[in-house]
Amino acid sequence: MTIGSIDEHAPEVDPDAPRTQPCPAPWWAGPLAGLVAAGTSIGLGHLVAGVIDVDSPLDAVGSEFIDRTPSWLKDLAIDWFGTADKTALRVGMILTIALLAAAVGSSARRRPWLGPAAMIAVGVGGALVASGRPGAGSAAAVPAVVAALVGALSITRLERHVRSADPPLRRPQVSSAPTGWDRRLFVRETGAMATVAALAALAGGGLERRRTEVLQESAPDTLPRVVDPPASLAPSSPEFGSAVGSIPSSATLSPISPYLTPNDDFYLIDTALSVPRIDAATWSVEIAGLVDRPRSYRYDDLLRLPQTERIITLSCVSNEVGGNLVGNAVWQGVLLADLLREAGIRDGAEQVFSTSVDGWTCGFPLAAALDGRDAMIALGMNGEALPLRHGFPARLVVPGLYGYVSATKWLQRIELTTWDAAEGYWVPRGWAREAPIKTQSRIDVPRKGETVPAGMVVIAGVAWAPGRGISRVEVRVDEGPWTEAALGDDLTGDAWRQWRVEWEPTGSGEHRVQVRATDGDGVTQTDEVSRPDPDGATGWHTRRFEVEA
Repeated sequence: MTIGSIDEHAPEVDPDAPRTQPCPAPWWAGPLAGLVAAGTSIGLGHLVAGVIDVDSPLDAVGSEFIDRTPSWLKDLAIDWFGTADKTALRVGMILTIALLAAAVGSSARRRPWLGPAAMIAVGVGGALVASGRPGAGSAAAVPAVVAALVGALSITRLERHVRSADPPLRRPQVSSAPTGWDRRLFVRETGAMATVAALAALAGGGLERRRTEVLQESAPDTLPRVVDPPASLAPSSPEFGSAVGSIPSSATLSPISPYLTPNDDFYLIDTALSVPRIDAATWSVEIAGLVDRPRSYRYDDLLRLPQTERIITLSCVSNEVGGNLVGNAVWQGVLLADLLREAGIRDGAEQVFSTSVDGWTCGFPLAAALDGRDAMIALGMNGEALPLRHGFPARLVVPGLYGYVSATKWLQRIELTTWDAAEGYWVPRGWAREAPIKTQSRIDVPRKGETVPAGMVVIAGVAWAPGRGISRVEVRVDEGPWTEAALGDDLTGDAWRQWRVEWEPTGSGEHRVQVRATDGDGVTQTDEVSRPDPDGATGWHTRRFEVEA
């Protein structure tokens, strides 16, 4: 009775001959295969994104995550990481992908189909997210699709090596034993793929850096002459240069804080993982909505309009008491009120609602653009064209309002509308709709925990209440009486004032200093401590320091 066919040419097998068992792949081979395949996928996706000039899959998915993250998690990220929150997000995404890739790779023996299936699924999801981002099109999906295919092919190939030592299936014919785990071949192929991944990622990063450099290089080397300088610094000439070089030394009393915050040191808070893709030659800002004559202005159009320059302090609503998410700069641009009146404001308009190139939105009361404050479409910062990270080609600057309701970077559209018609990005996430900057003061020196020599101690810092100005700053040490501080020149009520007190300790040891400011309306900041949400932190800045014996 025949139970199977035998190959007549197959070698005879001696049943009594000793058999050698193939060496199985070590436990780490599967996870390493998943990690290398995922790295190759990410690297090639990043490179393709740079070549076709779209956001990388990681940036597209990360931006979508930011937009959909609940407000409590955003607040937690800001509390933990501050201005490094986006770096923390990138690191977190990479670690999450690495863990998932290692887990998928470890299942290579039991479920060999899972690796390529996971790569395809993640790639398709990334493609859908990327193509659905504001301003993106179908081309934005290409890097994710390429990454998915590369990842699926890579993990399929590497998994073959992981499974090479598995015992053969029993068949009713003579079969030869498997060749076993080939460590050298596996290491050679994973090393080659890892090298490709690294080179692709470096090349993609280089293309992204070059993109931002080209965009910044498109900014003019010099800005138009200012015809409306700050009143306190107006020279007699009919045409004016920048006020940056005209700041009197009497405005600076702090030994460590300059009166004007350098552009590179000015705080950065936004939701953009990467600088939006902008072509300065074709960029324009539109004024629409409840207006009689909608307008659109290109960059050169704005540069040709009369230029205003103002010293304005901006503050982030997330700034804790005594925090550094605040800065003072000279801003140059075109007054927003002039542009809105030229467009013709219709009855019923209540809100100035603005949108950035990357889809971020905010809104503030129309009255804030028309009540005489110098709200502007800013084109320059501290005497030079706007830096890219601060909103080039143009951004909104509105004195007296926290940035989350007013300071749109990479401005694309201004719409006059009603309060009911639209809500800015942060409002549905639990932050207040109207957000005037609260009166605040900060101690810069002595630093927290610093040990200072015995003798006269300089206590100094800044205070701000944009739109109202600062009329008085008081300091007290160790619950003693409040002492009025000397104030730097009041150049404008929209900018901070520096303050300074000289205090002589009566002994060594730890001391506690507090500061409070009174604004131009005569209102002294409250000692009630509150978190930044929903409309700004409150409380007196308190700092401890040591006086050495």
